[in-house]
Amino acid sequence: MPERTPGSAPDPSARPTKVWETGETVDESRVPGTRRLWLAGALLVAVLASTVTAVVVLDDDPDTSAKGKTKNTTSSADEPLIPSPPPATAPSGKSGLTAPDSSKPVTDGSASPEAQQQGGSKPDSTPRPSKSASAKPPASKPKSSKKSVQAVNYPDRYWHIERDSVRLDRVGSHSSSQTRDEASFKVVPGIADSSCVSFSLGNNRYLRHYQFRLRADSHNGSELFKQDATFCPRPTGFNDAVMLESYNYRGRFLRHRDFQVRLEPFDNNHQYRADSAFRLVKGLG
Repeated sequence: MPERTPGSAPDPSARPTKVWETGETVDESRVPGTRRLWLAGALLVAVLASTVTAVVVLDDDPDTSAKGKTKNTTSSADEPLIPSPPPATAPSGKSGLTAPDSSKPVTDGSASPEAQQQGGSKPDSTPRPSKSASAKPPASKPKSSKKSVQAVNYPDRYWHIERDSVRLDRVGSHSSSQTRDEASFKVVPGIADSSCVSFSLGNNRYLRHYQFRLRADSHNGSELFKQDATFCPRPTGFNDAVMLESYNYRGRFLRHRDFQVRLEPFDNNHQYRADSAFRLVKGLG
């Protein structure tokens, strides 16, 4: 073995020494522990790639998406519709304060060719008569639109004019035609307020209160007469019945006392409510 001279340069051909336990060459270019870091990073990348692939596969599953769509469609179709409440209306029916609806057109029940085409059937090529020839004649108007005013607690008695005063008398089929005419009135929009009503007798005569008694009088054109002859219907606790409040004396209602029709202040008791409740029924005259 040659002797090494102190202070001489190292031999470049000489190999690095080996570790005596393993016999491997010492790697001086790598920091200890970097191999483990690289393995951990590669494992993390593999896990993330597998997760993204699973999400894409689940999202593209046609069965799953179709089921979801079907479920959503079914729930929206089965959702109940909530109807809106109907609007408030004036007393109707037997009270006679609303006229029957005559604005609806009369049809002959035959469908037009356009309607038949929409239903899927072929239009009929056979010529049809014109509408003017096949249309039904308009319904004739009722002979009388008059009303009679019936007492709730005396159903056999009605308003009846006697010597220009209004009383509550028995009127029926046994009565004379003149008596039935005197118990029949035409209900018109209030001459002082169209939202209320007036009772017309024809020939410019109306029912009005005078000294708090109901009577028949001729319209003199004054504002006082218009107000005296206007009454506003109010609801009651009786079926199809109304109370009639004075237009110019609010809080006073028509009622019968000793079978005379009078205008008196409201009194919250059963007798007053029964005496002031009236039904407007078909005219007796």
